[in-house]
Amino acid sequence: MPTVLSAYEAVALVRPVDQIGFGLGPANPDTFLRTLGTRDDWEDLQLGGALCLDVYEVLTKPGVSYRCGFFGPAERLLLSMGHHVELVPGGFRQFAPILAGFAPRVMVAQGAPPDEAGRVNLSLHMGATRPELMRAGQDPDRLLIMEVNPHLPRTASLPPEHDNTIPLRLVDVLVESDAVPFALTEPPTDEVDAAIARHALAYVTRGSTLQTGIGAIPNIVATELASGALGGFGVHSEMFTTGLMRLHQAGKVTNEAKGVFDGVSVTTFALGTAELYKWLDGNDTVAFLPVEVVNDPTVIAQNANLVSINGALSVDLYGQVVADSIDGRQISGVGGHEDFVAGAEMHLDAHSLICLRSTAVR
Repeated sequence: MPTVLSAYEAVALVRPVDQIGFGLGPANPDTFLRTLGTRDDWEDLQLGGALCLDVYEVLTKPGVSYRCGFFGPAERLLLSMGHHVELVPGGFRQFAPILAGFAPRVMVAQGAPPDEAGRVNLSLHMGATRPELMRAGQDPDRLLIMEVNPHLPRTASLPPEHDNTIPLRLVDVLVESDAVPFALTEPPTDEVDAAIARHALAYVTRGSTLQTGIGAIPNIVATELASGALGGFGVHSEMFTTGLMRLHQAGKVTNEAKGVFDGVSVTTFALGTAELYKWLDGNDTVAFLPVEVVNDPTVIAQNANLVSINGALSVDLYGQVVADSIDGRQISGVGGHEDFVAGAEMHLDAHSLICLRSTAVR
């Protein structure tokens, strides 16, 4: 059984020369990462993760390097300030083998407090990290630290084949946190976004299976569908958003005729408002599955009438899409975008929509 320690006591277990691995975005153990920044004795501390939801002070310290699989605002800022942040190329499905190759001595994640069955629910992020969390917990030479927070929802999966929990017996250290989870505010929109969304809506029919990315346009699409006449939708989406919750709340999602994982909306992580997190708590209409399943193009292609809606930064006259960098400057990463484009190409009734403005202002 785990030892319950404060965040400061847990951070003291990290060596000056060490490796720490963590997941993407809502998998970030916020209190633990913040507390790492109180130490200054790092000689060669390597962190591997993705999409930090804050600019953690530890990443500004001498002797610390950060290998990142997907950039966000924090990574862009840290790099612009001259700190040691490097992109690890690869899509979201490649995160698991990359992490296994890195094999950090310390694995950390956040989740909901243990239940009566002695399991820690991974909450908002299934992603690609569970296998490495399990391996770290089973290896006496490695350290598994779980940060648990009562404000995080207990989300559903599809056991026994897919399980989004960690047995408490594998956890070495339990850190209790009361921090408010990061909430993503709904993005502002304008008439240009609305016009693009109207074009996208023309491809959605009754019973379509939907995948939406992050941003204003997917949010408008979901909002319009929630108040519109169409329904009977299915959801198969890497990221579960506040907009997709609105579709559920409006009774527009049935998941009856997708053809794969019928009966549930499928995702691998969620990021949105505090209302979304509360709605997901104990909600078995949404199943969190591993990214290697959710983002597998051959699985995606099994969905009927798939409409995949994502953004881009630029598209050339040959139709080549760039969604992760501008003029050599890293903006995000490969993520799962290409998987849904590939999945849509395998099915005649599917549509992959790449949304962006036709002009740019520099």
